[in-house]
Amino acid sequence: MNSPQPRPKKPPRWLLRRPDPHAPARIFMFPYSGCGASMYQAWPHRIGAIDVCLIQPPARQNRIAEPHYETYDNMARDLVEYLRPYLDRPFAFFGHCGGALPGVEVTRQLAAAGLPLPERIFVSGQVAPHDGPYGRLLELDRNGLRTELGHIITRLGGEPSGPLIEMGLEVLVNDLEANKRYSPGRITIPAGITAIGWSEDIEIPSKLMGGWQDTSADCRFVELNGNHFEFLSAPEALLDEIRRDFGEAAEAPAEQEQAVG
Repeated sequence: MNSPQPRPKKPPRWLLRRPDPHAPARIFMFPYSGCGASMYQAWPHRIGAIDVCLIQPPARQNRIAEPHYETYDNMARDLVEYLRPYLDRPFAFFGHCGGALPGVEVTRQLAAAGLPLPERIFVSGQVAPHDGPYGRLLELDRNGLRTELGHIITRLGGEPSGPLIEMGLEVLVNDLEANKRYSPGRITIPAGITAIGWSEDIEIPSKLMGGWQDTSADCRFVELNGNHFEFLSAPEALLDEIRRDFGEAAEAPAEQEQAVG
C-alpha cells in the first residue's frame, strides 16, 4: 500500500482579504509592531475609490504557524513577489510607527526590480530611516514589553489574558528586533512621501519626523490632532490626507464608499 503523499503547502496569505478587482486604486496597510492586519478593523473597506488592502505578515493571527521574517529586507523580498499581480493600478502604502518602514523597503525593492512604484507612501508616527532606530519600546525588556502589549491589546478591544500576552510577546519582540536591524542610512526613496505626525504623540513626537524631507523630492508633512494610537480609529482628518495626496485615483462617487468593517 502506497504511503500518503504530503499535501502541497498553501501559498503564503499576505493579504487578510482578497483585493477588489473592480477598485480603481489600492492602499496596502502595514500593521503596527506586535499586531496583525486585524488591527485595522475600524477602517473602512474603501477610502473613496481606494480599496483598503490589509497586509498580514507571518508569525501572527492566521499565519501564527509560520516563522517570523526577521528583517524588513526578507519581508519585502517575499512581499514584492506576492504583490506583483495587484500592482496593475495606482497604489499606495500606509504604515504607522514600526509599520511605516516596511513600506519604504518594499518600495526600494520594487524600484530595484523595475516594477511599478506606489503613488505615495504614507508614514505615520515614525522617524526617517536615517534617524532611527528610535522609540521607547526599543529600550524595554521583556517584562516591560509584556505590560505594553497588554495596553495595546486593550486599545484594540481585546482582553489581555495570559496565553494571549505570551503569544503576542514573541511577535512583538521579533518585530522590534527587525526595526532595530533596519539601518539603511540616508536613502532616496523613489516615491512621494506624506509624513503624518500627531499633536499629542509622546512616543514619536512630530518634531522628530523632519528627516523625511531628506528622503524624497516630493515630501509633505502634516500634523493631525491626537495621540500615538489615534490612527486606529481611522479619523476623518487622516482619511482626508490620504485622499488628498493619492490624487485623482482616489476620487469616486459617494455611493462607492463602503461601511466600516
